[in-house]
Amino acid sequence: MNNKKFLAAVVGLGLVTLSACGSSSDGSKSVTLVSHDSWAVSKNVLADFEKKSGYQVKVLEDGDAGQAVNKAILTKDNPQGDVFFGVDNTLLSRALDNGLFQSYEAKGADRIKAGYGVDGDKVTPIDTGDICVNYDKAYFTEHKLQPPTSYDDLIKPAYKNLLVTENASTSSPGLGFLLGSAAKYGDDGWQGYWKKLKANGVKVVDGWEQAYNEEFSGSAGGKKAKADRPLVVSYASSPPAEVIYADPKPKTAPTGVAQGTCFRQIEYAGLLSNAANAKGGKALLDFLLTTEFQQDMPLNMFVYPVVNGAQVPAEFTQYGPQAKNPETMDPAKIADNRDDWVKSWTSLVLK
Repeated sequence: MNNKKFLAAVVGLGLVTLSACGSSSDGSKSVTLVSHDSWAVSKNVLADFEKKSGYQVKVLEDGDAGQAVNKAILTKDNPQGDVFFGVDNTLLSRALDNGLFQSYEAKGADRIKAGYGVDGDKVTPIDTGDICVNYDKAYFTEHKLQPPTSYDDLIKPAYKNLLVTENASTSSPGLGFLLGSAAKYGDDGWQGYWKKLKANGVKVVDGWEQAYNEEFSGSAGGKKAKADRPLVVSYASSPPAEVIYADPKPKTAPTGVAQGTCFRQIEYAGLLSNAANAKGGKALLDFLLTTEFQQDMPLNMFVYPVVNGAQVPAEFTQYGPQAKNPETMDPAKIADNRDDWVKSWTSLVLK
């Protein structure tokens, strides 16, 4: 889920992102992971895998999720690495239809929770999260206004000119919000909904970074930038990040989640076709399903584990619980409609 490192690079949490260039200085075997730019893992967790497996992990971060997937497809005959991490359910069909992955069932796949798997063994579910509208608690308290709780609320006059979202053609959360509205209102209703949302003053920016840290008044970055939008499309895990990275830490999260606006996102990893080190790639995929890695993800990439038995930090339980009834959509339906929906959305909202 790209753009969810928040301030990790600034505050430093011992996260690891490694260059894919060059060879290891000690001549050890290496395996390369290709990912979007939000990959992160704790040093000790990665070091444990490297010690046990004998492989040095190299990471090639390749922009946001859409950019990384497209580049991987273009280079599939001579791939940049062995494993790709970070293709989500909104883009999965594009990767599969283009033959990006070869078959491999990772060890531990039997521990994956129900509802996260896909047909076949070309990809492995690794994490999940919810794309939701977040709100600035202080704004709504100050204005004596109840925060929105649903898609329907967002088109009401009380919330005019309050929401900022990301471009569905350039941003993963922006696309997720579009798909959530399509799941909610159906093939014949989502365009009417967006006409009302546009009339109610929704603001669209290119990506999550701009929306959350520059336009959203509830974020730490937004406060510094004197942002004026108290509603933003982000993630259910954003409130915990606002607490964890704050200094001093507040007793309660300054932001909340409109639970009725959520779309469930699932991220997958797969063994790249024509991988130079398929054996190492398989070992790396096995590692991504271990309890050690799964429990390491939440505070590094602000996502939820997908295997049974993996625990989440108390901050997630308290400030960023998963949505109880998020909107979902079958990957096949996404595949059949995504490009047409994005074109229609662009014409409707941006022109």
